[in-house]
Amino acid sequence: MSPTHPTRPEQPAIHLAQQPDADELLSRSPLALLVGMLLDQQVPMEWAFSGPHTIAQRLGRDDLDAHEIAAYDPEAFAALLSDKPAVHRYPGSMAKRIQQLCRYLVDEYDGDPSGLWRDAGTGRDLLAGLEALPGFGKQKSQIFLALLGKQCGVRPKGWREAAGSYGDEGSYRSAADITGPESLTKVRSYKQEMKRAAKAAK
Repeated sequence: MSPTHPTRPEQPAIHLAQQPDADELLSRSPLALLVGMLLDQQVPMEWAFSGPHTIAQRLGRDDLDAHEIAAYDPEAFAALLSDKPAVHRYPGSMAKRIQQLCRYLVDEYDGDPSGLWRDAGTGRDLLAGLEALPGFGKQKSQIFLALLGKQCGVRPKGWREAAGSYGDEGSYRSAADITGPESLTKVRSYKQEMKRAAKAAK
């Protein structure tokens, strides 16, 4: 295996949506992967990460374009996400967040989210760039950083440390560790155990 450039992504094989067409889009589109991560809250992970493919289909595209989404009429974009089956449990609020994200990417990276990691010299720099994104708090940013490092070959110096426990090798804590049905089951088990522990601690 040839050495991996620290911030040059490999062509990953993502399996987060657990649907071939949706995963194929996530594998080739940094924006789709970022939007999937944004949607990954309060809904099952597969639902969230299949969202970018659904949005692209409804836009009549085979990919997502940050410029197009940023300029889209907000009411029409909310309606597009709300059509059945809805892209998210809260399609209206998530439509706003996706447009905010795309406007930020247009302003800061000319619509190309890979600029986030292309310009990052260290894992800490990349984490700071992710945390600056609309809708990305620290935990979401660390999970996405771990996903980039573990599955996309984006490995600036100190990326594992910046990702916290999500960067641990051999862990099954988050979307960063899911490569198929078996690892999905392990991550689900871990999350259920964490919920039980939190409940017991109250």
